[in-house]
Parts: sequence; structure tokens; C-alpha cells
Amino acid sequence: MLKQHGSKIEKNRKATLILMMSMLMTVLAIAQTSQTINVRGTVKDTNGEPIIGANILLQGTSIGTITDFDGNFSLQAPANGILEIRYVGYKTQIIPINNRTNIQIILEEDVELLEEVVVIGYGTVRKNDATGSVTAIKPEELNKGLTVNAQDMITGKIAGVLVTPNDGTPGGGSTIRIRGGSSLNASNDPLVVVDGLALDNNGIKGVANFLSTINPNDIESFTVLKDASATAIYGSRASNGVILIQTKKGIAGMKPRISYNGNFNISTIRDYIDVMNGDQYREYANLLYKGDTDILSHLGEENTDWQKEIYRTGIGHDHNVSVTGGVKNLPYRASIGYTGQNGILKTSSFDRVTGSVNLNPSFLDDYLKVIFNAKGMYAKNRFADTGAVGNAVRFDPTHPVTTDEEPYISETEGYWQWVTFNDNGSFKSINADAPHNPVALLEQKDDRSKAWDLMGNIDIDYRMQFFPDLRAHLTLATNISHGRQDTWISPKSATNIIGGGYDGYDVQDKWNRQLSAYLQYTKSLNNQNIDAMAGYEWQRYHREGSYYGKSITKPDYIYQADVVNWATHNQLVSFFGRVNYSILDRYLLTGTLRADGSSRFAPGNKWGVFPSFAFAWRMKNEDFLTDNNTISDMKLRLGYGLTGQQDIGSDFPYLPVYKLNKDGAYYPFGEEYYPTARPDAYNPELKWEQTTTYNIGYDIGLINNRFSASLDYYYRITNDLINMTSIPAGTNFRNKVLQNIGSLKNQGLELMFNGTIISTRDLTWDLNYNLTYNRNHISKLTSGSQEGYYVPTGGIFQGSIQAHAVGFPANSFYVYQQVYNNEGKPIEGLYVDRNGDHIINENDRYFYHKAAPDYTMGLSTKVIYKDFDFGISARANIGNYVYNSVAAERMNVGPNGVWSPLGFFENKILSAFETNFTGGSGITFMSDYYVQKASFLRIDNITIGYSFDTFGFISGGRLSATIQNPFVFTEYKGLDPEIFNGIDGNIYPKPVMTVIGLTLNF
Repeated sequence: MLKQHGSKIEKNRKATLILMMSMLMTVLAIAQTSQTINVRGTVKDTNGEPIIGANILLQGTSIGTITDFDGNFSLQAPANGILEIRYVGYKTQIIPINNRTNIQIILEEDVELLEEVVVIGYGTVRKNDATGSVTAIKPEELNKGLTVNAQDMITGKIAGVLVTPNDGTPGGGSTIRIRGGSSLNASNDPLVVVDGLALDNNGIKGVANFLSTINPNDIESFTVLKDASATAIYGSRASNGVILIQTKKGIAGMKPRISYNGNFNISTIRDYIDVMNGDQYREYANLLYKGDTDILSHLGEENTDWQKEIYRTGIGHDHNVSVTGGVKNLPYRASIGYTGQNGILKTSSFDRVTGSVNLNPSFLDDYLKVIFNAKGMYAKNRFADTGAVGNAVRFDPTHPVTTDEEPYISETEGYWQWVTFNDNGSFKSINADAPHNPVALLEQKDDRSKAWDLMGNIDIDYRMQFFPDLRAHLTLATNISHGRQDTWISPKSATNIIGGGYDGYDVQDKWNRQLSAYLQYTKSLNNQNIDAMAGYEWQRYHREGSYYGKSITKPDYIYQADVVNWATHNQLVSFFGRVNYSILDRYLLTGTLRADGSSRFAPGNKWGVFPSFAFAWRMKNEDFLTDNNTISDMKLRLGYGLTGQQDIGSDFPYLPVYKLNKDGAYYPFGEEYYPTARPDAYNPELKWEQTTTYNIGYDIGLINNRFSASLDYYYRITNDLINMTSIPAGTNFRNKVLQNIGSLKNQGLELMFNGTIISTRDLTWDLNYNLTYNRNHISKLTSGSQEGYYVPTGGIFQGSIQAHAVGFPANSFYVYQQVYNNEGKPIEGLYVDRNGDHIINENDRYFYHKAAPDYTMGLSTKVIYKDFDFGISARANIGNYVYNSVAAERMNVGPNGVWSPLGFFENKILSAFETNFTGGSGITFMSDYYVQKASFLRIDNITIGYSFDTFGFISGGRLSATIQNPFVFTEYKGLDPEIFNGIDGNIYPKPVMTVIGLTLNF
């Protein structure tokens, strides 16, 4: 056997040697057939100016050089070779050598690049002609990390746009704020428009992110409209900015190209909250309760790390296949994708299938163009009980996860819980006041959802054959979704022991229909250009659903006596218009006007009118800069506009609408129980929030726009702020009602820089950086602007830790000022008597910092060396603070804080021993000690990739490895400093992910 094996090896060696010799002879033969010569030449532009640093590459090889300061180059190349000449901003030239030793090359400007168009509301505009604060980006292909949902692609990429992931839920959403938001109680979410369809931000039942419908691999570009001169065309929904998403389309005349993009990913938890282990806990308890055998008898003998018991390594994968091409006058693109993710918190998962079709036929010699888009999604979720996160920190580490002892086997399905007993020693119930076994919380709850969503639109664009300056555009769009969430909780669960478990569902169906039509007239005359547009839009949002819940083992316990059905809707009717006028290609004027009528307001307040004006001066086209070869673009922008807000959380706030109670308040009629209805508070005087924005911007591009930068300053004020406020009892159907209560001011600076630092034949280095400063303060509260008046918000377990007040930022922390000793440690129970009345009470609270950052920054850089690429993306928040509720709730390390008189032990976080508080009151919980600095620098992802060319039937591809969310640098004492609302409670931690990606083109 050994001899035969050795014989096979020897034969393989001989075959390999013969093959290598054959390949060597072939290479030598090819080399001999092509004579090498020294090729010299010069590269210039159409004006005869030499181009410095142009790439000269011998096509099909890695051999090349770059031009010097005079545009000259020299290269050893085959006499029959082909040169490929590239330079940023110019069209690539392909030049056969044809045995020439001196070649003069002229590069032409890439007009399509220089005149790149960006999508704006109801149309497009040349990038150089944009007058408003508009940022357009194409998703990064080489350094994008794992992008499950659309917002992942713009996180940290655009100045003035703050994207904060809500938590680590697989497929979870993010909170998006453009320029800080403009409202107190109404929605601060931007309007999202996908291929012309304005989405409903309320989302889909059972789906954590309303953008899950859109597969990131189908997205062509994002355009963010930030100032009112750009957003006012969307009127009543645009106060918080607009995000326009365009999906990919086919390419006319292109042969079918099949692409695959996929990845495999592993998620792990970054860090745990430091708590006592079992041995430490027993030692501390024995010290604290020395001699008290009754209390100490409740200690166990285990060393259970409850946090490790609830977390796991999450496995995920993502696959997308697309076909792109064009048959005569019918460009097309179709794609299908699958995403599967298991969360790091046990029992959480997300599965999604997406599909899209795009057809762009043209007729009548391109006078008539039609765009058909259809996107679909089917998703399944299992939601983990996130209460397990907090309970894993609190639960006694000396006890096991499960036990085969009674009464646990029969009463809690074997999970160890804190239980109570009757006087005779028999089992009474699970202790409802105690922490609950976190593993049991996860395993004894089955919360699943299934949802589907269909989004489609048809755009018809007709340029009049008899009058080509006039075109008509019609958009018909719809969005239909269905979601059902089924929740089952075991009768043995600690959370539902009284109710005998729970079995219920919640169903929601949504329809969003939109019709948009406009006429556009464009005309160029001498040195003037005019673009005028006027249109009409109708949009209706309809939602309906039902819910039902019952006890599993206790028929007499009523969660829901019968199925409750509900329905609601709102409607918007609009007229809009815009005029763009330019003269001498230097002075640009834009005016827009939109009138919106909303069904959410009473007659007399239904209609709002939203105008805007903008001016831009293209200084580059002035005589003093025309011949400047360094400055390729320079523009000054001024803008003013008025926008509105009507997403106020209620469709009929001006009517006394009666609502069925979801829980409690049932009326028995015979043996049946029927839910009662109660009227909601209403306000017929409620009217629009209105935001006025002023903007000044400056754009500059250098060296053929190889380097570009934009700087914007904005100031905006929102009047007639809508907020839920308290009212005197008996004046309405409830003690709180939506009212217009005041004004909010925002101002800030935005800076964006993009540059190609190095551009050579083998090495390219791109750098993108953005910086935003934003500050807001409340300037007026109609119901009480006097000193000391505030509107409570930001509730915690002990009350409200945040509030609104005149002169302070929205949602500022409203706390007591802690007194510290000489060592800098807080003195328990001692606070500053700020009003000097020698009493510490509500009147001594003060406003101390806020959750929103003062500065946000984003940085992404990418280096490409030959076929390898390396990229890093990072972002930072500076000046944000977080209320550490995890620490505040677990601060008491005294005798009544470790062993509760209610009959249970409770673990403590190690940071609690830094203060050694042994009591706890409402004032202590509201100490400014727990409002902690949370500025941070987060490395979003680090990616390395290798791109390869033709390989068999594969025409090219890329293999990559990414580590996502690897590092967070912060002084914050909690687990994660990035918390949008500034209150750190039981959050699902954001995982560290390792991603292996593969892209193939066929």
C-alpha cells in the first residue's frame, strides 16, 4: 500500500513538472512574438494643458506609470500593446501602440460626471445647479459592512444626519434625525420617499424596521434634503428632512449580467455588565447578614453567570442574486434576496425574503418613458423577552438555572425561581416582586410574527412631440402590508402566573395609495434657463386590524373578552409648484410653493401653505475664476423656507373619538364580558406645527473635483409645537390633551469633505469626513413660560427624569445636584439646596445636560492597492449624556438592598460599591450622579477585500472579510453609550460581528 501510494505521488510530481515546463515554454513563446519598445508621450486636456498624475496602464497587465508635472510619461511596452489612460473627471482613453515610440494623447472631460444629476422632490437637477442643502451619495460597495436595512448604509456618512441603532435586535431599526428634529411630541422622523412613493413611518406589524421592505443591495442612491428650500416641495411632512431612495434599474443595450452578493456572519456579545459571581455574593452576604441564619439559608451553592446563560453566538447569512440588462428599448433588472439572522439574545431571530422587478420601456423615439417598480418582502421574526437582560443582572448567582426538585418541577417547569409558601409549607406562588429567572423568561415565551409587504409604482413620463419643451409626468403608487404577531406565554411563567398564561394575537393591515401628476416646462434661451413645474398629489393611508388574548388555564381571567376590530385612516391633498431660473450659468434662483390639506385637522385649520426661496451663485463661472485650473467648482447658496408637521400620533385629534379598551374595564352581560369604550381627549383648535429655516452654504471643488467640501450653517424655529399637556380635570374627556404649546429653535453647522488623497496606477486612497454641530433650545411654552415651569417627559421607574422648559434643550435631564466629599465620592442623601429654603424638595431640581450630542462626526477611508482593498468606517458623538438607569436601580448595597424584606436576594453591579449607598429614595434615583458623560468614538467596521478578474465562467468578483462594531472608546460607565433617548435601561446589546463576504459577476 505504501509503495503504491508513493508511486502515485511520484507520477503526480512528474505530471506537474511537465505542466510547469509547458507553461514556461508558452510564456517564452508569447514573449518572443512581441517586441518590447520604449514608448514616450504626453497627456493633455482639450485646452492643451498638461495633465499631472494621469494613470498609464498597459491593458491586461499591472505594468504602468503616471505622467509627470509636464504631462510626460515613458514606458517599456510591447510594440503591439494597448495603453489605457485614466484620470479623475476625464473619459478613459484606449490607445493601441502600433509600434509607435511617441504618442500624444488628449483627454476629454467626462461631461456626464461633471453634470451629474441628483434626485430632488418631483424631478432631478444637475448637481452644480442645486440651490438647496442637498446631499447625494451612492452606497459604499467596498466598505459597507453588514447592511441588513437601508439606514445601515448611511450611518455616519452624511453631515447633519444622525442614525442611532435602537439596539442589537436582528433586523432591528434605527432612529434617524436630520438636523436634530423639530418637534417635542409629534414625529421627528424624516419623510422617506422610495422611487417616488412617500412611506408611512408607522411601520409594519411584527417587523422591527419599516425599511425592511427594501433590500440594501437594490439601492442605487440616497439623496437627503435638509434645508427648507429643498424640502418645502413636500410641505406638511418635511420639517424633519426628506430621504429620497432610488433603486437600481436596467441598462439599455446591455447583455444580461447575473450578480451574486452574499455573506456569512457570526455575532458575539462585546461585553457584560460587571456583577458579583456566586462566590463573591456568598462572601458579601455572609458579611452583611452575619449570624442571621434565616436569611443566609436562602443562599444557594452555584456559580451561575446569568448573562452568559441568556446570550449566545448568533449565526447569520445573507444572499442576493440579480439580473441586469436591456432588450432594445426595454432595460430591466430583477433581484431576489434572503436574510437569516439569529440574535445574540437567545430565542431572537429574523428571516426575510425580498424580491424586486424594475422595467423601463421607452416608446415613440424616447418621447414616452415608463418606469415600473415592484418590491416585495416576506419576513418572520421571533422576539426575545428583553426583560431577561435586566433580570440577568439582578438575579441571585448562587442558584441554578434549572432544578429537578419540587415545587419547581411541577410549578415552574423546572426553572429555579423565587417562590412563596403557605403556612403549612406548601407552594403558594412565584414571588411577583422578585427578579425572574432570565432563562425562563426567554424559554417560556413564544412571541413570533409573520409579515409581508408589497410596494409598487408606475411612472409615466411623456415629452410632447409637438412641443418638446413640455412634459407630463404621472405616478401611480401603492404600498400594501400585512402583519400578524402571535404571543404565547406559559402558565408557569413568572410574568403570567396570576393570569394563567397568555395566548393572543395582534393583526394589522395597511394600504397606502398615492397619485402624483405634474407638468414641467423647460426652456433655454440665450444665457437663460427656466424650469417650471406645477402638480397635484393625493395620498391616503388606511390601517385596520384586530387583537385578541385569552388565559390558557383560567377561563375566568379576562385578557380580552372578544376579538376587537379597529380601523383608522388619514388623507392628504396637495397642490405644488417649483420654478428654477438661471442666468449666465452663474446666478440660480429657485422658488417652491406647496399647499397641503390634511384630514387630521378641523375645518379652518386643515390647509397649510409652505413656500421656499433659494439663491445660488456659481462663482466658478465668473471671469476671475474661469481660468483657474485648481478650483474646479465654487458656489454660494442662500435659502429660506417654511415646512409643516402633521404626523402627530392621532388621525382624529379634533374629534371626540371613542376607543375600545384593550385591557380592563369590561362589562358583564350574562356570562359574556364586553369591552367598554371611552372617549379620548380632543382639541378642535389644534393646528399645524410650522418650521421656518434659514440656510447659507458654500461648496468648493479642487483639481477636477478630486477634492470637494461643503459647509452649511442653518437656523430654524418651529412654532405652534404640538405636545401632550395636562389640563384641569373635568374640562375634557381626559386630563391630558394635544395642544399647540410653544416654540423650539435649532441652529448648527455642517461640514463635509471628500477627497482622493493618492491616485496612482497601483494605489488609491479615498477619505470622507463629516462634522455636524447642532444645538436646540425651547424658546416658548404657551401654557407656562414662567421660571420653574416645565413639562415632564422621559419617564423612568421613579418618575420623570427629563423635561421641557423654556431656555433649555428639549428633553433635558431634570435632576437633583449631588454633593460630593473631599475624595470626589457622592455623599448619600445630600443634595444642593439650590433655592436656599433649607428644604430639599422638587423646587431644588435643575436642568443638567441632555441626551442629544453637540457634535457628531463620521469618517470613512479606503485604500486600494492593486487588487486588494482596505477600509475603515468610524463615527463619534461628543457632548451627549446618558442617565444610567441600570446603576441607579441597583445602587443599594445595604442590608435592605441585597436581601429584600419581600423575600429574595438581588445581585448588585460592581460599580455600586464605588458609592456604597445603603438606602434609596426617589431623590437618590434622580441624582445628577447618574447622568453620565457618554461621548464616544465607535469603529463601525474594518474591511479587507480582494478583487479578481475572469475565472472560468465568472467575469469577476470580490472576497472580503469584515469585523463590524469591534471597538467603542468612551468614558461612560454603562454597557453602551449610544442610546438615543438618553435613558439606559434594559437594552439588547449591539453585537460584534465577523462577516465573510463574496461577490460574483457572471
